[in-house]
Amino acid sequence: MLYSLARNLLFQVDPERAHALSLQALTQAARCGLVQPGSARTVQPRTLMGLQFPNPLGIAAGLDKNAEYLDGLGALGVGFVEVGTVTPRPQPGNPKPRVFRLPEVEGLINRLGFNNNGVDYLLQQVARTRYHGILGINIGKNFDTPMEKAVEDYVFALRRVAPHAHYVTVNISSPNTANLRQLQGNEELDRLLGALKSTQQSLADDNGRYVPIALKIAPDLMPEQVDAIARLLVAHRMDAVIATNTTVARQSIASHPLSRETGGLSGAPLHEASLHVVRQLAKALDGALPIIGVGGITSGARAKAMLDAGASLIQVYTGLIYRGPGLIDEILEAIA
Repeated sequence: MLYSLARNLLFQVDPERAHALSLQALTQAARCGLVQPGSARTVQPRTLMGLQFPNPLGIAAGLDKNAEYLDGLGALGVGFVEVGTVTPRPQPGNPKPRVFRLPEVEGLINRLGFNNNGVDYLLQQVARTRYHGILGINIGKNFDTPMEKAVEDYVFALRRVAPHAHYVTVNISSPNTANLRQLQGNEELDRLLGALKSTQQSLADDNGRYVPIALKIAPDLMPEQVDAIARLLVAHRMDAVIATNTTVARQSIASHPLSRETGGLSGAPLHEASLHVVRQLAKALDGALPIIGVGGITSGARAKAMLDAGASLIQVYTGLIYRGPGLIDEILEAIA
């Protein structure tokens, strides 16, 4: 009820401003001791990627791009939080307006474009947080880095964030950075994964600590592309795959007045596409590595469906915008 009232007010404000206001309020409450960071609920605990998750529900990357709100997000009871996407250098992202609410269908279109303050700033925020739960850091390339040098950006970012993360996610599937999804192609992905695994091993040798790497893929892939990615994930001994990012497809909102806005569509209209990719991956991987399911999880029933489809962990983002913190409780009760 309280969030419903707050949402009515927040939805009168520009989406990006409302986003910042709500997370600032949550984080301030945590820092004042009104809620406690790291109070994860123990529901269906599991060990994956060598990490012990108190429950399988996490916060997806994008909600906290710069790790500024970890204290607040860590107080929601989730099993893990993923921050980013962060790039080696700060960048402003795409021109505004770039976020559009679709409340009739509990959806969101964004064309943010990896707007963030850069990896050094993010690590400063991680250092000062009181959150001590499982932390994932999502990395990407800068928009002005030529595609032929994209691997260098990812390797640089991995080297910087790995000592401060429990796992690292490699984002090659955002539709809002020009040509980024080319990295999902066979040759490009093979080269990228090879460089990342070599760097991962080098860091483990130097620091005595192995940091798992997950790959985040798009929902807009043909079945043969999903199968090819699965083969490469196994061949390179990747630690996990996250399915999926936002979609550029508009079939699910074809009649909506905002359907022609460019960018990635998330929220409820994305759920079936993400679920389909998770099922494909589960079949192709046959348990070789865990799947983290994300996309349109706006209810306990949808969370359970994602786990039943083959995901070992799940993440929420847009669902929180429409449902608020109560969604966390509903999901954990549904999967208990």
